[in-house]
Amino acid sequence: MIHIQNLSVQFGGVRALNNLSLTLSAPIIGVIGPNGAGKTTLLNAFSGFVRVSNGSRIQAFGADLLGMLPHARARWGLRRSFQAEQVVDELNVADNMRVMLDGAPMSAAAKQKSLLRALRFVGLEAKAFWPGGELNAFERRMVEIGRALAGNPKIILLDEPGGGLGNMETEALCGVIQRIHAEFGAMTLLIDHDMDLISATCSETMVLDFGTLIAHGPTATVLADPTVQSAYLGDAEIIL
Repeated sequence: MIHIQNLSVQFGGVRALNNLSLTLSAPIIGVIGPNGAGKTTLLNAFSGFVRVSNGSRIQAFGADLLGMLPHARARWGLRRSFQAEQVVDELNVADNMRVMLDGAPMSAAAKQKSLLRALRFVGLEAKAFWPGGELNAFERRMVEIGRALAGNPKIILLDEPGGGLGNMETEALCGVIQRIHAEFGAMTLLIDHDMDLISATCSETMVLDFGTLIAHGPTATVLADPTVQSAYLGDAEIIL
């Protein structure tokens, strides 16, 4: 369970997150909102990549995340992907994923077992020794997710993993995300503009608009909320 209290992030005169307070408990939580709503800033606050205002708190499974340096959060089990994927073309698939295990408090045998488990989970075991530069866009996304799953993840932050994927690839991505909690026990926060992906994977969704939380609850209820509809598309409805 994740407890967020009074989370605020200020960039000069712009408040990117404005006193965000809520409790998250679902296995997969959608994070949606129009461009500039503060979605990526929220993930950056979790990761320790931005300075948060005094009084901000993020507690997860009893741990004080804001009290840890970014590398300590990763060792604890906080993992993420980025909008622009970070696959290194010169490294093979296994080595691209293995880097997450370098500082993990695990034996060499446990690290290898964890790596193989992640490779199998994302369907890349047969391409473990392929250079990253030879992968297609979907496979590169799977490397990113596999890297996040290597080790003992507790929270997975996915920032628009569906960007640039076709319909069949998005469907496959959906299946992978849906299985994360059952296989690894980790909670997932998922940012995406694809409402079909959000609806299919997230039982709970939060909506940000100009850094303010405007809705949070069961996904179907949230997406039908007139305030959410207005924030996204004016008077038009989100088509699900």
